[in-house]
Amino acid sequence: MISLKEIEKIYRTDKIETLALKEINLEIRKNEFVSIMGPSGCGKSTLLNIMGLLDKPSKGEVLIDSREVVKFGDRKLAAIRNSKIGFIFQSFHLINDLNVVDNVEIPLLYRRLSYKNRRKLALAALEKVGLSARTRHFPNQLSGGQRQRVAIARAIVGKPEIILADEPTGNLDSNMGQDIIDILHDFHKNENTTIVMVTHDEQIAKQTERILRLFDGCMVN
Repeated sequence: MISLKEIEKIYRTDKIETLALKEINLEIRKNEFVSIMGPSGCGKSTLLNIMGLLDKPSKGEVLIDSREVVKFGDRKLAAIRNSKIGFIFQSFHLINDLNVVDNVEIPLLYRRLSYKNRRKLALAALEKVGLSARTRHFPNQLSGGQRQRVAIARAIVGKPEIILADEPTGNLDSNMGQDIIDILHDFHKNENTTIVMVTHDEQIAKQTERILRLFDGCMVN
């Protein structure tokens, strides 16, 4: 589903050059649930952003469904992200001025769907994460766990083949964090979704099928 070959990522300023990723070779199989671990600043989020086509590598190849995508233009990359990939972030990234169901609908605005169909899909996604009773609430009226459930509903509303989650439990207590992981496991099992999750929590990582470890921008065993 995702293949990275000889990936390097270098950030440059006028005076400083920082090597964020070095010689990354990685295969994520279809319907695999993988976690990525490593110390802060080791390149985990950078790696996830490259997988999600939010950033381009300085060197190497990125293949999604066997298609090499690094040289694609911004419009084509955006279309692939919208159709194939759902994103979940640690800080939720909800729009405070929109209610819950409108937040969940956002990815569908870029598809040629009627309002009726968008609303139907958004309500179905909210039901899957147990928030059917909160559709008209605003983000600041929800707990941290509820806001992360909204973020998951937004990630799954378009029925993506891939979900990329960057510290989805990082701002939650252990009980709420486990609830979020249970939702991801359920979606992985029932929807045949490929999930790649960055986490600092070893106990959370051990619940996934494979743990990848990064250190100083390199993959380690």
